[in-house]
Amino acid sequence: MPITTEDTVRWLNQLAQVLHENRDYLTQLDSPIGDADHGINMDRGFKAVIDKLPTVAGTDIGSILKTVGTTLVSTVGGASGPLYGTAFLRAGMATSGKHELYEADYVGMLEAALEGIKARGKAQPGEKTMVDALTPALAAAKEAQAQGLDLPQIMRRASDAAEAGMKATIPLLATKGRASYLGERSIGHQDPGATSSWLILKTFADTMG
Repeated sequence: MPITTEDTVRWLNQLAQVLHENRDYLTQLDSPIGDADHGINMDRGFKAVIDKLPTVAGTDIGSILKTVGTTLVSTVGGASGPLYGTAFLRAGMATSGKHELYEADYVGMLEAALEGIKARGKAQPGEKTMVDALTPALAAAKEAQAQGLDLPQIMRRASDAAEAGMKATIPLLATKGRASYLGERSIGHQDPGATSSWLILKTFADTMG
């Protein structure tokens, strides 16, 4: 069963709700190692996305994701706006003109998003960023696809791997972004960007589940 345009819109609506519910949690994670605004920024960005969705109703999935990207770039402060904006723009380019996404499309979309974030943020795994959640998610999705699993199973594997990657940021020393200024004091804190990345993939898997 493919991901349809309707599924994509449903996911984004649900994601806006999830980010709103987790706004304080993400901000608490950001308080010791960032600007204490990650939850606020993500909530504001996806509220703006929901306002824009009616303007792209009936278009292809790529166009919807590109609209998400441009909206996030213009409304989300800090590093998250450009990074998530780039991720959604790249995902939109990978799915351009498509009204249905299959297993290979999901993996390709995830790969395009991760490459966009790495190019924009110059981040690599192990630096305590969202890349630490998305890299294992992509690897798990590719492995699940190679095993012949169906789309909901691939998405669930990606979500579970992102959660493990998110938790694995706790003992890491931050070497990117605001958290890197803290040096050793960044150790012992879960990265907020990795957490919001997991929420995005989890919500997508839940929507299709």
